[in-house]
Amino acid sequence: MIIRPPTDADRPAWERLYEGYAAFYKVTQTPEMRATVWGWIHDPAHGTKAFIAEDQGRLLGLAHYRPFARPLSASTGGFLDDLFVDPAARGSGAAEALIGAIAEEGRRKGWTVIRWITAEDNYRARALYDRLPEKTRWATYDIKL
Repeated sequence: MIIRPPTDADRPAWERLYEGYAAFYKVTQTPEMRATVWGWIHDPAHGTKAFIAEDQGRLLGLAHYRPFARPLSASTGGFLDDLFVDPAARGSGAAEALIGAIAEEGRRKGWTVIRWITAEDNYRARALYDRLPEKTRWATYDIKL
C-alpha cells in the first residue's frame, strides 16, 4: 500500500471516496463543494492537505488534515478533518496507514499532537481509534452560524 498526496489524475477516485464519506455522515455535498476542497488541498497557501491510500493502482481511502494553533502550549498541532476508507477495503490497514502518514508529517513539521473527532456511534472506526491515540476527556461543542 502506498500513502501519498493526491495528484490531478486521482480526482475522479478521490471524488468517489469523498462522496462516500459525506454519505456516511449524511451530509449533503455538491460537486462545487468537492471542487472547493480539491482546490484547497492543491493550494500551497491553504492549510488543508491530503493523503490517499493506493493499492495496485486503486484508491482505497483519503485523509484531509491541517495545522492548528495551540495557544495554551504555544505550539502547533495537526487536525485530522476527514478520514474515509472504501467499505470494500476496510480492514486493509488503509486507515491506520493514513493516520500514520499524518503523524509522520506532524513529526516532520514539529507539531505537538494529531487530533480528531468522530461520531459517538462510529463503532468500526472507534475500534481502531481506541487502539491508537489517547482518548481525551474533552467534550466537543458547535455553534451553528
